[in-house]
Amino acid sequence: MSTRIFALVPAAGSGSRLGGSLPKQYLPLLGRPLIHHTLERLCGEARVEHVYVVLAVEDRLWRDADSPLCRGRIALLHAGGSTRAQSVLGGLRALPARAEDWVLVHDAARPCLSSAMLGKLIDELVGDPVGGILAVPVADTLKLAGADGRILRTQPRERLWQAQTPQMFRYGLLRQALEGAGPDVTDEASAVEALGHAPRLVESDSRNLKVTYARDLELARLILEHLDD
Repeated sequence: MSTRIFALVPAAGSGSRLGGSLPKQYLPLLGRPLIHHTLERLCGEARVEHVYVVLAVEDRLWRDADSPLCRGRIALLHAGGSTRAQSVLGGLRALPARAEDWVLVHDAARPCLSSAMLGKLIDELVGDPVGGILAVPVADTLKLAGADGRILRTQPRERLWQAQTPQMFRYGLLRQALEGAGPDVTDEASAVEALGHAPRLVESDSRNLKVTYARDLELARLILEHLDD
């Protein structure tokens, strides 16, 4: 089977939880837009043939990534929707891929993906019959809250994992899964699970954080300064 690998980066969101006038993918991080760091991490993996960025139809903020690693390897798809699932599906519909090709879906706001973690994901999944995701075993004690804001009960954390990206699946399977999942599914693995498949968990670490709140930008800066040391 084919081992062609493409990356798909949904970047049509507004980042409303972060506040401010700029979508979070365009916020400055170490003197560059946050998304440029994300794309550079993907372009640094030689096995990724091309990186497709899914933008909102009306996006006017995009600026070409300035990294030499990204030259000639990035294409824009103005196919974004109002939810992540819609953006990923819009990107898949526009992607010039075959059913057996691999697609790595990665959050635009996850700029601290290490070369080692990306390589590990591909190594472990390229021969897998389903695909899988980077994830981290849950370490903290989990509490379920009641409607009154008090602890209802403690949730056992054994066998619980926190999903990250990239999430890596064959193009045909992933498109079929998202076509039937609806617009509110929160990650690609959930859609694949709904078809009866069991994606593989590839252990990552907490450095591969998603920038969600303003304080996360400073943490991302500290991580990026020493990521591949």
